[in-house]
Amino acid sequence: MLQLLHKVNFDWLKYRRYFIAFSIILMLAGLGSAIVRQAVPGGTDAFNLGVDFKGGTVVTVKFLKQRPSDDELRAQFAKQELSEAVIQPTDKPEEVLIKVPRQEAGQAASAEEVAAQVDAGSVKVKKALDAFGAENDGYQILSKEAVGEVAGQQLRIQAISVTLLALIGMLLYIAARYEWTYGAAAAITVFHDVLVTLGFFSIFQWEVSLTVIAALLTLVGFSVNDTIVTFDRVRENLRLHRRQSLYQITNDAINQTLSRTIITGGLVFLSVLALVLFGGEVLRGFSLALFIGIIVGTYSTIAIASPIMVWWQQRIEAAKARREQSGAKGQTPGGSAGGTGRPRARKAKAAGGGSGVVNQPQGAGRT
Repeated sequence: MLQLLHKVNFDWLKYRRYFIAFSIILMLAGLGSAIVRQAVPGGTDAFNLGVDFKGGTVVTVKFLKQRPSDDELRAQFAKQELSEAVIQPTDKPEEVLIKVPRQEAGQAASAEEVAAQVDAGSVKVKKALDAFGAENDGYQILSKEAVGEVAGQQLRIQAISVTLLALIGMLLYIAARYEWTYGAAAAITVFHDVLVTLGFFSIFQWEVSLTVIAALLTLVGFSVNDTIVTFDRVRENLRLHRRQSLYQITNDAINQTLSRTIITGGLVFLSVLALVLFGGEVLRGFSLALFIGIIVGTYSTIAIASPIMVWWQQRIEAAKARREQSGAKGQTPGGSAGGTGRPRARKAKAAGGGSGVVNQPQGAGRT
């Protein structure tokens, strides 16, 4: 296997408190942005939801002559106060998909008023397109669809449900494949990555669309895979170095997989960076979510997942050692008192540099 770094011996867990404090600051910044934006009267929403979630009008247009560039289309939409319009190319070069937010035409309380809002958006789109020629001469509207507010709310619920189900499924798999503490640490890490990424979207008001949800699900898979590689090396080292503390074994595992983490994360980062720079407006939300997520996910594999797993496992082993010691104190020399007859418990070996005590974690993981 290609190795960029050889014989790395850095004590990552020594700085775990600084790593976790930094992550908490990032999450609180995103949470604070969402709360303040939602609480301020007349302010923006916590997240800049796209047409898929807020509702709006989707128009498919075919240009009968030369197709205008995206910048030319956006300039005309801006004149009609449709600066938030999304222009998406299709498989056919002469066709384009245009999404515009729901236009307010009063408080919608009936189907007729909702239709008026949809028509208000389509009318503005038509006025913008007339700058490139009259209808059926310069362009032709192939279809016009409305995404209602109710449908947008259902999409929001489904997006949240899919993300949570993916996290739960991965938690169960990791808990069955390793130990439940490993699964819990991985799940907490993924929640951290998603919350930090969403925090950036709230702070900078980047648009949240269905493509962003797809990017978050991609991030979930990437982050868990990166974490599992480190945990798998921890499990292997537990079998090879039974007398070492979990603290030292985990540090060694991080250092041993560091080259793989840098190579994998670096290649994905460069690919996503190309999407950010050259992907255009259509892929802007998707590329930004992956760009932030890849950075945060690689960082959290080292700085969040492993410290949480070590801390949790040390607490479990320390509690187990105390129970064994209390049981040993109740025994008589003949083993009759207390009725247990178990040998005197060994003193737990202090975990080198760790705050808890541990000799051998509860099982090195199941195969």
